[in-house]
Amino acid sequence: MRNAPLGCTESDRNRPKFTMPPPLDLREFQDKLSTHFRPFQRSFQFWVRAADIYSGYKSFQLRVIFEKDAQKQEAMWERQHEIAADKIYNMCSDLGGFFLKIAQIIGKPDLAPAAWVKRLVTLCDQAPRTPYHVVRVVLEKELGRNVDELFERFDADPIGSASIAQVHRARLKGDKDDVVVKDLMMTDIRNLQAFALYMQKTDIKFDLYSVTKEMEKQIGYEFDFKREADAMERIRRFLYENNKKAPVKVPRVIRDMVTRRVLVMEYIDGTPILKLEDEISKRGINPGGKMATAAKRNILKSLTLAYGQMILKSGFFHADPHPGNILICKGSEASTTKIASLKHSLHDVALLDYGQVKDLPDSLRLGYAKLVLAIADNDPIRASESYRELGIDTLSKCEDEQKEMLKLAQTMFDTKMPPGVTMLQPFSEGSSIKKISVQAFPEELFSVLRTVHLLRGLSVGLGINYSCAEQWRPIAEEALYLAGRLKGGLRSLFVRRGSKDETT
Repeated sequence: MRNAPLGCTESDRNRPKFTMPPPLDLREFQDKLSTHFRPFQRSFQFWVRAADIYSGYKSFQLRVIFEKDAQKQEAMWERQHEIAADKIYNMCSDLGGFFLKIAQIIGKPDLAPAAWVKRLVTLCDQAPRTPYHVVRVVLEKELGRNVDELFERFDADPIGSASIAQVHRARLKGDKDDVVVKDLMMTDIRNLQAFALYMQKTDIKFDLYSVTKEMEKQIGYEFDFKREADAMERIRRFLYENNKKAPVKVPRVIRDMVTRRVLVMEYIDGTPILKLEDEISKRGINPGGKMATAAKRNILKSLTLAYGQMILKSGFFHADPHPGNILICKGSEASTTKIASLKHSLHDVALLDYGQVKDLPDSLRLGYAKLVLAIADNDPIRASESYRELGIDTLSKCEDEQKEMLKLAQTMFDTKMPPGVTMLQPFSEGSSIKKISVQAFPEELFSVLRTVHLLRGLSVGLGINYSCAEQWRPIAEEALYLAGRLKGGLRSLFVRRGSKDETT
C-alpha cells in the first residue's frame, strides 16, 4: 500500500474532494435574468401604453360631446390626435420590432389623422440601429470570412434601419459597383393579437385577429434572407419577362453572398419617394405645378402596373410598398434631364425590400380579379358575389345591402377617394363597415388589402387621386380569360372601356 501524505489518512484520501465554486459573474447573471423576463417586460409596456392611448380616446369622446361649436370640436380632436400620436410614436420606437411595422401601416394620410401621419412617417426607415460591432460579428460568422477580406469598403453607419433588418452600403473586393448588406433584428406580435381580439369585440366590427395572424406569418418569413433572395429573383424575372421595360427596378442579388441572416444585393442610387417634392424643388420646379403632377402620375402608373401584374397575373407579389421601400432612381435620365422634359423622365422607380411577399392561390387570385372588375364597373351585384367567392363573411345591418357592399369593396380594395375627401374614416359611424360587419376575413387576402391601402396612402401623399381597379381592369380580364372564367371574351385588352393608360 502506498503511503498516505503526512497528516492524511486512507479515508481522507478516498473522500470526494471539495472544490470552490467559480466566482459568480454578476454581469452574466443580470443578462440571463433580463433575457428571461424581457417578454414580460415588453408585454407590460405594451399593455400599459395601449391602455393609456385607448382610454385617452374613450374619455375624450365623453368630453367632446359637451362642446357644441364645430370649430372648437375640430380643434379639440386635433389636440387629442397630437397627444395620441406622441404616445404611439414613443411606444413603437421604444418597443421596436413588429411595432415599427404597425407604425408604417397606420401612418398613412388616407387613413390616419394628420397628426399621426406627421409623427409616424419618420419611422418608415429610421428605426433604432444595431451597433456596427454586432453587425460585423454576424457577417463574419455567416459568410465565413473577415469583413476586410470580403469588402473594399463597408459603411459602418447604415443607410436605413427598418423593423426587421438594417441596411449597409458596401463595395466588394475587386468590384466597381456598390452593394447593400442586410442584417437581421427582432420582432413581436402576440400582444397586438390579444389587443385586436379585444377591439373587434368592442369597437371595431372587423375580423382583426385574422389580419394579425397573417401579419405574424409574413413577418416570420423576414427572418430568412435566402427566401427573400429567391423572392427578389422571381419577381425581377417575372417583371422583366412580361414587359418591354420593367415598370419598376428590382435589385440584383449577389447569389454567393446570401445566408439566412445576411443578404448582399445590388445598390440602387435614388431619392426616397418621401423626399420627391424636395428633389423637384431643387430643380427649380413648382412641386404643385402641372409638370410635377405629370411626374407623380408616371411614378404611380409604374408602381400600380407592377402590382397589378404581380397580383393578378402571377399571384406572387411584393407585399410591403410603404414609402421607405420606394426610390426614384438617380443615374437615369431623371437626374440629368432638362426641366422641359421632366414630366417624361421622373418615372424610373425602384422597389426595395422583398422580405414580405405573398403567393396567392389561384382561387383567391381569380376571385380578386372578379372583385377588381366589379369595382371598376361599379357593379354591386358582382361585388357581393366576389365577396362570397373570396370567403369574406359579412353581416348586413342596413337596408340597401348591395350598395353598401360595393362602397365597402371600394373602401377596402381601391385607391380612389370619393370627391372632396382626403382622408377615409372606415370606422366612423356613417361608414360602410359600421353598416356591414366583416365577421371573417381570409388571412391570405390581407396582403392584398394592405398593398392597396399603402398605394392609396402614397397617392394621397403625392396629391394624385386615381383608381387602381380601373387601371387593373385589362389585367384582371386577361387573368380571368386565360383561366376560362370570363364570359363574352376579352373586352379591355384592346378597348379600355373607360380605364386610362395613365392615372387620373
